[in-house]
Amino acid sequence: MDLNLDTLKQEILEYLNATGFAVFHGSPGGLEGLPMVLWDAERHPDYQMFLEVAQKIGVKLILFASREFDAGEVDELAAQLDECELSREEYRDYESRLHDLRAFEGVTCTLELAFDYESRLHVYEVQPDWYEEFLGIEEELMARAGDNDIEEDDTLGGFYSKN
Repeated sequence: MDLNLDTLKQEILEYLNATGFAVFHGSPGGLEGLPMVLWDAERHPDYQMFLEVAQKIGVKLILFASREFDAGEVDELAAQLDECELSREEYRDYESRLHDLRAFEGVTCTLELAFDYESRLHVYEVQPDWYEEFLGIEEELMARAGDNDIEEDDTLGGFYSKN
């Protein structure tokens, strides 16, 4: 979804206030490792539908978290480029894609709404397409760096069977 999450963030907070929910401002990513059920925001992007479910089951407290994009994250990935064995063309492509992402510094890159019901967190999370692109680049570079680590750890020089 290519959304302006800064606008959506304000809209959600106003909606929460108008509907009488108590809002707990949490840290983004703070739900990791907890038992949760994710709302299908791809097919049902309307956060109001999510919050209506919470109302119907009597939820009073909504966890709200958001995060702004930091150019330092781009710097970290750019530094990883040197650790990966990339062709000149691949290196330039990654460098260009990362450079383009710097334009989003300070822009909201993730919004999370959650409520607890029967010991499970029910979560609505949205991220814009550009942030999904960033996460994809991060994943690709981590995989490439991991491949290099495996090759470097092969110290037997091929003299012994790997069986």
